[in-house]
Amino acid sequence: MTIAPFTIDIPRQTVDAIMAKVRAFEWPDAPEGGGWAYGTDLQTMKEFQNHWLQSYDWYAAQGAINRFPQFKARPLDLDIHFIHLRSASARRRPLIISHGWPGSIVEFLNVIEPLAHPEKFGGSAEDGFDVVVPSLPGYGFSQKPPKPVGPRTVARHFDALMTQVLGYSGYLAQGGDWGSSISGWMGYEGQGCKAVHLNMMGWLSPGVSFDTPEEQKAAQAFQASFEAEGAYFRLQSTKPLTLSYGLMDSPVGVAAWIVEKFKAWSDLDGGRLESVYTKDQLLTNIMVYLVTRTFGTSTWMYRGLFEDPGGAPIPLKSRVEKPVAVARVPVDLIP
Repeated sequence: MTIAPFTIDIPRQTVDAIMAKVRAFEWPDAPEGGGWAYGTDLQTMKEFQNHWLQSYDWYAAQGAINRFPQFKARPLDLDIHFIHLRSASARRRPLIISHGWPGSIVEFLNVIEPLAHPEKFGGSAEDGFDVVVPSLPGYGFSQKPPKPVGPRTVARHFDALMTQVLGYSGYLAQGGDWGSSISGWMGYEGQGCKAVHLNMMGWLSPGVSFDTPEEQKAAQAFQASFEAEGAYFRLQSTKPLTLSYGLMDSPVGVAAWIVEKFKAWSDLDGGRLESVYTKDQLLTNIMVYLVTRTFGTSTWMYRGLFEDPGGAPIPLKSRVEKPVAVARVPVDLIP
């Protein structure tokens, strides 16, 4: 299969058009003293707008991504964009890292090189991985599917990418959010997947029972979290196109929709976004959606979850037989 080198090169007029809309945005009314209680905080978004216009440089961010080797390939019926950084290790341990929503490959820029070349960070070259970081279909620089696809379909694309396109006989799969579901499916039925690491638990199978106090407590915590933070899921899994009409022409609207999720789903010091993320990091992730016009198609995954052949979860009483590890972290959407 053909692997084509790829470099991000966004026309200046595209960026200028986005910035003009950021500059011209008309602010909504906000409840007095509401803060984040009613949605994304107004003052925070005004600070983002000012930084966006006065300090942020898309082309510096584009250059930071382009320092990694990028490619496009067609493992099945969609063109997949991916970063592929090989290690210096003779062990050849392939690792595919899958992002979710509202993330992108930008989330992994700080870990790709340490994983591939630990010898540059005080470690041993023999511990390096061949790191593959794909953009999900409908996200970033991967092809937009003609209709919604779910994590099972994406897992088949990524398994084919690793085995048929890149030629690895086996690989490790890591992911969070949608990447968690995708990695779970790769572990369940992927031809080359040897082990799975998740930083978010996936969806529960319908009819699953909670037999221990610990399981019951976890289920209650999930239900409470989803009641408070799950409105986006219900909208994006039912009427994603309606949401697109409102946000595809509003960069600030997209930013507000995404920033609120990073605020709610992150373990922040004192609730401050800047305790974990810089504005540049958040804006670069947002800009990937904007310059590729993929915010709308990125939300299709939620509808695709229910339209994928075989359904969303791994069938009840089935299990991933490969080794699986889970990092359970505080203040996640799914506790």
